[in-house]
Amino acid sequence: MTAKRILVPLDGSEFGEAAAAFAADLARGSGGSLRLLCVRPVPKQRLGEYGRVVAYADQEMERLSAEGRDYLETVGAQLSLVPTESVVRFGEVTQEILAEAEAFGADAIVVAPGKPSWLKRIAGRDIGDRVLREASVPVVLVRAA
Repeated sequence: MTAKRILVPLDGSEFGEAAAAFAADLARGSGGSLRLLCVRPVPKQRLGEYGRVVAYADQEMERLSAEGRDYLETVGAQLSLVPTESVVRFGEVTQEILAEAEAFGADAIVVAPGKPSWLKRIAGRDIGDRVLREASVPVVLVRAA
């Protein structure tokens, strides 16, 4: 498989980081680059103990963006000799992965679906399987041992 622009969604798990390492190997072989993606739910304002606003939604979004960028940059630094970019998006995970793949012009998506579970497969909640079904580009599912 030759892919120059590879999207790698990460969720902070060791499974995702294994997928990033695999994607880095693919990118090295093809002279490509990676875009590391972190998707967070749209934040709401946080209320304190007495119902007072502690953080407004835009403040919470900025905090989550900064945390996500820090995490992605840490992972990217471990992927030596591969150009990486980092993006944090907010919304429903599958939709945001597919939207970012289109915006990036991805040739492939490398995703770790997480720990295999028969319940996830039956309920259709496995992100990797949903991305696989809906993506318009090749999707590589990396299952960590």
